Amino acid sequence: MRLHIACIGRLKSGPERDLFDRYDGRVAKAGRAVSLGPLSVTELPESRSPRAEDRKNEEARALLAAIPAGAVVFALDETGRTLTSEAFAAQLAAFRDAGTGDLVLAIGGPDGHGEAVRQAARLTLAFGPMTWPHQIVRALAAEQLYRAVTILSGHPYHRS
Repeated sequence: MRLHIACIGRLKSGPERDLFDRYDGRVAKAGRAVSLGPLSVTELPESRSPRAEDRKNEEARALLAAIPAGAVVFALDETGRTLTSEAFAAQLAAFRDAGTGDLVLAIGGPDGHGEAVRQAARLTLAFGPMTWPHQIVRALAAEQLYRAVTILSGHPYHRS
């Protein structure tokens, strides 16, 4: 199952990019053994609309247009469900084993996700109730994808 991150905003050079790249590379190498990956990223520009609701709706349209047909979407949002790393890995495995070709983690803009993304998402997932900067969310998403790969392959990276 191919893994994707579709996000509003760009990740510039710096420590967050370095951290993301480290986990992206690990997913690419270790994921093959458990039929996950590679990880691809689609970066989309923030809307410049003056109203927050309009920005969210424009960004939602752009995100949905960038998602491969038939993909399962997990929307990352502070209001979503929190899962353990094991439960997240089990979710990925279940979709992979059901024949899902693509799974997308969608990261919204500063105002959050538009309703269209929420409706399209099979799961709305939170990395806790706090608001996180886009750059850190992207690094966290890549790390959790790598952690899921290691859980599914029995690698000792994850210690439960």
